[in-house]
Amino acid sequence: MRLTAGYIHLRQVRFHAFHGVMPQERQVGADFLLDLRVGYPLEQAMQSDEVADTLNYAALYDLVAREMQQPSKLLEHVAGRIAEAISQTFPQITSIDLELTKQNPPMGADCEGASVEIHYLV
Repeated sequence: MRLTAGYIHLRQVRFHAFHGVMPQERQVGADFLLDLRVGYPLEQAMQSDEVADTLNYAALYDLVAREMQQPSKLLEHVAGRIAEAISQTFPQITSIDLELTKQNPPMGADCEGASVEIHYLV
């Protein structure tokens, strides 16, 4: 048996942050959901059962939370900044798949949210 890929996921992570083009969005803030899948070589952790041999998802969350607290106008900018910080902090990663959703965006639509989705091979 040969492992072909391994991933660490953070699913439906909720944030209140101050991203948006409109001044009110940057003052009042909005609710956001983040889905993140990071490709990572998991073979050693599968054998050792040691946190040091994997990408610690708590450290990954802390990095994402720090980036989410830096206000930006565009979701694209936030998503790109998160991906860049992940790749700089965890050089062993092989891919990043990220979806960032602004819930109840101020556009007059009855919808669950507006999202950006990015995919990187590292």
